[in-house]
Amino acid sequence: MSKRSIFDFLIPVIFAVLIFASNFLNTNLFKFGDMNFAVWFVLSVLCFVCGWFLDMYLGWSLGGKVLFSVVISVTVISVLVIAFFRDYFDSSNILAENLILFSLRNIALGAMGVFGMAIIEVLNLHKQLAVYEERIKSSDSRIVESKIEAELTLKEAKLQAEKILSDADIKSKNLLLKKDRIENELKEFIQIERELIKKYQDPE
Repeated sequence: MSKRSIFDFLIPVIFAVLIFASNFLNTNLFKFGDMNFAVWFVLSVLCFVCGWFLDMYLGWSLGGKVLFSVVISVTVISVLVIAFFRDYFDSSNILAENLILFSLRNIALGAMGVFGMAIIEVLNLHKQLAVYEERIKSSDSRIVESKIEAELTLKEAKLQAEKILSDADIKSKNLLLKKDRIENELKEFIQIERELIKKYQDPE
């Protein structure tokens, strides 16, 4: 059995034992007197740690279901034990008060477990948020770089287009000049031919 699977079963068992052990704080078995608050604080911290590990190993969804099941199961068992051994737990209170009191104890410790799960979830979400913020910043910088690159490409394209238009204009002007020169040369050639023809037709 892997280490993780051992923790998957061990942590809920420890959590259940801690909650069930809280029922015996004011009994002859564990009678701490003035130290009750300290013991209760230690139990609360241990339940908090169990909730922390439940969320770490099982996740928020499954860990929450396991924690809720443990609290309900231990509370039901505690109610049955207190109902059968009510004189042992507290003879000064009536049975209904005892059941409510000890059920609230179990629920309070269960809430500490939920608090432990919530803390680690908040920390994990905070880490994820930091990662997403870094990704957003990186994406923003890439968008800015892409925008600048697009603007440079557009300017380069405009310059190339202007150069092409300028070259085309120069070529067209050169062609027009050549055309005019050729036309003038043809006119001169024709004029010379006419004069030669006249000379041959009208000899002196």
